Amino acid sequence: MAGAEISLVDMDKPEQTQIIIGHAGFIKTAEDLYEALISSVPKIRFGVAFNEASGPRLVRVEGNDAGLKRLAGRNALAIGAGHSFVIMFEEAYPINVSNAVKSVAEVSTIFCATANHVQVVLAKSNLGSAIIGVVDGSDAAGIEKDDDRKRRRGLLKRIGYKLE
Repeated sequence: MAGAEISLVDMDKPEQTQIIIGHAGFIKTAEDLYEALISSVPKIRFGVAFNEASGPRLVRVEGNDAGLKRLAGRNALAIGAGHSFVIMFEEAYPINVSNAVKSVAEVSTIFCATANHVQVVLAKSNLGSAIIGVVDGSDAAGIEKDDDRKRRRGLLKRIGYKLE
């Protein structure tokens, strides 16, 4: 194969579930991500899945919620790319855990941290697959106006991220 085949993989993600997709490179990535998440938010529920790139090339799965572990594992296997990881979580927002995930020593890239529907853009070569990007939600529809800004700020206040 001289070139690469490009494909899209839809992530299986319930509406209330958050997702983080990234790239990391060590066999204990799943355990390290588990520790980062569990110490970030007291009531977070999550599943972590990490695709090995050598050896048995298994999807390694950790977490504290059986359903989210299964979901993370299925999504990671659907991606298939070595050294990629998927975190599925609830009872927290990406803003609550993103810095903890980024601080894990073996994490090299975060492709997305979102509640939106996500498609992973993959390139497949004769060696394997690689994530080349993600489609995170929908295209922009326009520039916000005063009413839009008020609604955004109201939402931030309602969910506890702004005082005024």
